[in-house]
Amino acid sequence: MLLCLTKLTTKATRIIFQVPIQAMSSSSRLSPGDPSSHSRPDQVVVTRIHLDLAVDFSKQVLAGSVTLGVRRVDEQAKQLKLDSSKLDITQVKDDESGELLDWSVGEAGQCGSELSVTLPSSGNMMDITVSYSTSPFSSALQWLSPEQTSGEHPFLFSQCQAIHCRAMVPCQDTPSVKVPYTATLTVPTPLTALMSALRQGEPVQLPGSLIQYKFSQPVPVQSYLIALAVGQLDMVRVGPRSLVWGEKKQLELAKVDFSETEEMLTTAESLCGPYVWGGYDILVLPPSFPFGGMENPCLTFATPTLLSGDKSNADVIAHEIAHSWTGNLVTNSNFEHFWLNEGFTVFTERKIVGRMRGEQARHFSAMLGWRDLEETVNSEFSPIHPFTALVPDLSGVDPDDAFSSIPYEKGHTFLWYLEELVGGAEKFEPFLRKYYEHFVHQSITTDQFKSFFLSHFSSHPSLSSIDWETWLYSPGMPPYKPDFDTSLAAKSRILADKWITGDIPQDKEEFEKFSAEQQLEFLGILLESDKLEHGKLEAMDQMYGLSSSPNTEVLFRFVRLGIKARWENSVDLGLSLATRQGRMKFCRPLFRDLWGWEEQRNRVEKCFREHRAGMMAVCREMVGKDLGITD
Repeated sequence: MLLCLTKLTTKATRIIFQVPIQAMSSSSRLSPGDPSSHSRPDQVVVTRIHLDLAVDFSKQVLAGSVTLGVRRVDEQAKQLKLDSSKLDITQVKDDESGELLDWSVGEAGQCGSELSVTLPSSGNMMDITVSYSTSPFSSALQWLSPEQTSGEHPFLFSQCQAIHCRAMVPCQDTPSVKVPYTATLTVPTPLTALMSALRQGEPVQLPGSLIQYKFSQPVPVQSYLIALAVGQLDMVRVGPRSLVWGEKKQLELAKVDFSETEEMLTTAESLCGPYVWGGYDILVLPPSFPFGGMENPCLTFATPTLLSGDKSNADVIAHEIAHSWTGNLVTNSNFEHFWLNEGFTVFTERKIVGRMRGEQARHFSAMLGWRDLEETVNSEFSPIHPFTALVPDLSGVDPDDAFSSIPYEKGHTFLWYLEELVGGAEKFEPFLRKYYEHFVHQSITTDQFKSFFLSHFSSHPSLSSIDWETWLYSPGMPPYKPDFDTSLAAKSRILADKWITGDIPQDKEEFEKFSAEQQLEFLGILLESDKLEHGKLEAMDQMYGLSSSPNTEVLFRFVRLGIKARWENSVDLGLSLATRQGRMKFCRPLFRDLWGWEEQRNRVEKCFREHRAGMMAVCREMVGKDLGITD
C-alpha cells in the first residue's frame, strides 16, 4: 500500500492529532501471534480458500459461502478460530460428511469478533463451508451508485488491509497465514468482475441477467490481499504483461501515465528475482479509493489522483510493483512488523527509480520522504509517541490508528543505513535477493530479519556498532540521516527563496522547467517558511496556475500553503479537493488544516457531515477521529 504523508501542521497553528497513549497500555492481545486477530493458526490452520459469492447491489451485500480447507495442527484442538466482522452467518458444515457444525460469534470489539467452529472429532484435514452474507456497512466494501461513477451502472470495490477482510470473508485474518484461493463471482450483466487473481476461462451468462466469473490465485497470499471489484470497466494494454482497467474516460490518461510499467517490472526483476504472479494489471478505481495504491497481486488498485497525463505520479506503480516481492512474497507476521513490508518496499521502489532515472532522482525522492518523516514524528504524533517506533506495540490497538509514514520512511532509512554500513549497493543488493529467496511465501518477524542479516554479514567488522534497540524500539526520528545528494533540490530552493524575499520572478519559465518532484520541493520549502502574504499567493497562482493544476500533489500543497496563510480562496479549494476524492493522503491533512482555522470550523464540520456517507469506511472513521466527530 502506498502512503506518502506530508506536512500535517503549520508553524502558525500547531495542532497535534494523536491516538491517546493510554489506549496502548492494555495487555489485550487477541492471540499469541497477532494482537489484532482472534484466529489461532497454531491450533488449526486454514490451508486454502474457495469463495462462491453473488454481488447484490440492491441490498449492498455479498451473499454465498466460503469453503476453508483446514488442518488440525494441535491434535487436541477442538475448535477452528476465525475472524469476522458484522457478517450474517447462517450455517457451517463439514463438507465430507455434510454434518452441520456448531458455531458461535463472540462479542464485537474494535477488531471485530471471534467466530468459533466446533470441528468434527476425527480427522486432521477437512473442508469447512460457511454460508454467510456481508453487512451493508462492511468496512471492507465500498458500494457506489451510478451517480458516483462516470458510467451508467453501480460500482463495488474492496479494501482489506489492514484487518478488514474479516468484514468480507470469515477467515484467519492475520498476515501470518498465507493460502492460495479460488473464487466464483456472480454479478449483474453487463458488469465486469475482477479479483487479485488470474481469470479462469470466459465468463458464463446465467439466467436472470447475471454473469459468472471464475478466478484462481495459486500463489499463497495473506487475507488482506484478497480483493475484488465490479463495475462497468474497459481496458487498454500498456505492456506485454499489463492491462489497465477503468472507466473509459480514465484510460486515455492511464495509457500515458502507466506506460513505463513493463520497464519498472523488468527493473524490479533485476533487483529482486523473477516475477511469479503471471500478469500485472492495474485497476483505476473511482475517486473514493482511500489510498494511492494497493498491492493486490495480479491487479494493483490505483487512485485516479495518479492520472495527470505526464507520468509525474508513476512512481506509485513502482512502489506497488516492488510489493510483488516485499510484502506479497515475504510478509510481516503481524502489523507490529509492518516496516518489513513498507520499509523494504519504499527502499526497492527508490532503487527502481534510481536505475531508471539516475541516483540523483533516488536521493531526491528519499529527501522528500525524510521531510514527510519529520512531520509525522514531530507533528502528527510527537517524538516520544510509541507509534513512532519502527516496531510498535499494538496490543489493544486497531492497526489503522497506528498507520503513518513511520514504517515506510523510518524503515527505508534503516535499510539505507545498513546498506552504507556493509559496503554499499554491491554488497547489500545481493543480500536482499537472498533474503527474498530464503523467506519466500513466509510471514516473518523483525527478529527473523535481524538474525538472517547478522548471519549473512557475520564476518563484517561493523555489525557491533548497530544500535538495534534504538532503531527498532525507540520512538522519534532515526539515529542516522543519509547524506543526500541535494543537487536536484537546489533550483527549487533558489526559486522558493525568491518568493519568500519578495524577488518575485517575472515569468513562469523557471517553474515550468521543473520536474514534478522539483515543483513539490518548491512548495514544500514554502510550507516550512513563514506564511506568505496573500498577494504573493495570488501572484503565484496567476503565474503558475497552481489552483487548476492537473497534478493533485501540486494542487494539494498549494492549497495547504493557502490555508496556512489564512487565504480565503483556499477554503473552497481545500473543501473541494477533500471531498471530490477519498485518498486519505489528501483528505485527512486538508480537513485537519482547515479545522485548525477556528473561524472555519463550523463550515468544515458541515462539509464533513454532508460528504462522509460517500467516503470509504476507513477514511470516514479516520477523518472523524481527527476532527473529534464520531457521532
